[in-house]
Amino acid sequence: MASKPQNTVSSNTPSQVRNKFIALLTLGIISVVIVVPGYVNTGIDRLNEKTKLGLPHVPDKNFNLGLDLQGGAHLIYQARTDQIVPIDRGNAVEGVRDVIERRVRGGLGVAEPLVQTTRVGESYRIIVELPGVTDVNQAIKMIGETPVLEFKEQNNEPLRDLTANEKKELDAFNAGQEKKAAEAAGAVRKGQKFEEVVARYSEDEKSKSKGGDLGFVAFDTYPDLYNWAKTQKIGQASPSPVKSFDGLNVVKLAAVRDGGKRVSAAHLLLCYKGAERCENAQYSSKESAAAKISEIKKEITVQNFVDLVKKYSTEPGAGARGGDLGSFKKGDMVAEFENAVWNAPSGAIVGPVETKFGFHLIYKKSEETLKEYQLSRVFLKLKQKTDIVPPQEPWKSTGLSGKQLKRAEVTDDSRTGQVQVSLQFDSEGTKLFSEITTRNTGKPVAIFLDNQPISIPRVNEPITSGSAVITGGFGYADARLLAQRLNSGALPVPVELLSQQKVDATLGADSLAKSFKAGLAGLLLVMFFMTFYYRLPGLLSVFSLGIYAALNLALFKTLGVTLTLSGIAGFILSIGMAVDANVLVFERLKEELRFGKSLRSAMEESFLRAWPSIRDGHVTTLISCAVLVWFGTGFVQGFAVVLGTGVLVSLFTAITVTRTIMRLVFARFKEPNWLFLGFKKSRD
Repeated sequence: MASKPQNTVSSNTPSQVRNKFIALLTLGIISVVIVVPGYVNTGIDRLNEKTKLGLPHVPDKNFNLGLDLQGGAHLIYQARTDQIVPIDRGNAVEGVRDVIERRVRGGLGVAEPLVQTTRVGESYRIIVELPGVTDVNQAIKMIGETPVLEFKEQNNEPLRDLTANEKKELDAFNAGQEKKAAEAAGAVRKGQKFEEVVARYSEDEKSKSKGGDLGFVAFDTYPDLYNWAKTQKIGQASPSPVKSFDGLNVVKLAAVRDGGKRVSAAHLLLCYKGAERCENAQYSSKESAAAKISEIKKEITVQNFVDLVKKYSTEPGAGARGGDLGSFKKGDMVAEFENAVWNAPSGAIVGPVETKFGFHLIYKKSEETLKEYQLSRVFLKLKQKTDIVPPQEPWKSTGLSGKQLKRAEVTDDSRTGQVQVSLQFDSEGTKLFSEITTRNTGKPVAIFLDNQPISIPRVNEPITSGSAVITGGFGYADARLLAQRLNSGALPVPVELLSQQKVDATLGADSLAKSFKAGLAGLLLVMFFMTFYYRLPGLLSVFSLGIYAALNLALFKTLGVTLTLSGIAGFILSIGMAVDANVLVFERLKEELRFGKSLRSAMEESFLRAWPSIRDGHVTTLISCAVLVWFGTGFVQGFAVVLGTGVLVSLFTAITVTRTIMRLVFARFKEPNWLFLGFKKSRD
């Protein structure tokens, strides 16, 4: 029985085909823009010069190149796990891997390091590949110099427990101090002159000579006393002692004054090569930065200020803060910046302002006047256990270490604009840090690296958000060094260097150049063969192949795929897979035309009948890629990832792109043109 003929004519209308082609062409253009933004930006600059449109530049992101292409360091470490129970060794070594990866990303600034673990017998090893690192010794020092990073608090635990007599002595002393403080407060309540009470009771010799006067205080000098004063009236004294971390205080509010005007502002900064603190100069000269900031000035408003800061500002961390500088008082900023913003109205955008850091556009958000309180006090010290039996060590561990520190970076103080180091903890670290700062408010907390204190900041208030800052009059270089040391983290287990190898950057550049030439030659040869052998369909496949290459490279750059020599080999191989799908379609097209079908019907049927072979070939390749990624390491994984990505993209271009182009072009032919199809019709 004869089979019923299939209806193979596509339901796509000419307008639908045109719309698909326009969409695919747009996708190809976008991909090209992503791959070669430098040429596009050059064209935008020329267009802006002629038309004054002020079109923005396309973001210029480089490809991530592997160790073998840009050079760098290859290090192998062995983890000493003999002190760890066998069941926990795997997790401990993974902890080492995580810390080393964070260390090289933060301290060395390597964007795409490869840090992986492997097991050789009973030994655990960590392989570290650092593309772009030229100083191997610096890398080794950064990775292995500090086994422990710890946050410590003052040790108030005595070397031993107090004896009964010592405890009795401590309690008796503090009880006597509390009684004296209560007597002092009572004397003040009864109307006795405060200066007389100070002279009789106070143990703060510095203020005692001034009648107890502390002068005008701010929150960061005496936080407990400042908080008390905020709710009092001038002339009032505390009816009962106010407790601080070191003793008891009978406090009197003498006067209140404005602490001076403070301005809240944000800024957009463009630095240039040669400007201070401009580590990664995006502008090679002062003139180019000045021209760009003038362009931005024309389009910037209060509404789009944050968006333009994220887009253009060269200040580290500005994007996350929207350029916010917090509030600052007179003298906190450099003179040029301060003079421009100080007397401007709130809500205004001023600038461009040139300082030693570059060019600024400044958005003045608001201004306010803060209070300062003139206080006098009667102070009586309370004894601690350590006053009787000193601790063996002045600092004790808090349980918080580099393992809970996610990152540290140099930023500007949101209140003063001064350089500071910001810290960000993970969930466990957030909880620990909250507990530490709550019980140590007003006290110092020390940060130890390699058993040496590198910073001893004072805690001003409990910090529960998991984010903190270290201030203290840093210079930029000192703050950067501290951030690097903090990012070094803490290693859960010791490691020792087994081998090191330096890959020269010139070798990588030579390999990249040769790979590019090989890939270009292969692509051109494939294009020539397809055009020569399949004529018009082959020429259409060349166009599809161009979109394939651009789309693939755009994905590599957008997704941050690290390209290695093996990865480039995978990309070139995937080009063959893309062409193979077209070959299957074109050979099937010839067969359908020999059966006497119309050109349009044969074209649609060729894709339908070739699809099972294309699908099966691509799926088996993807399975192989998945196996290589799962079981492979290093370059093998890179090869598999790039090949797998290329295979998936080739499925799209071979079926969708080539098919759409053929529908568009073949619609212009009523009958097959055998010369353009590359073969002669059979006479059978």
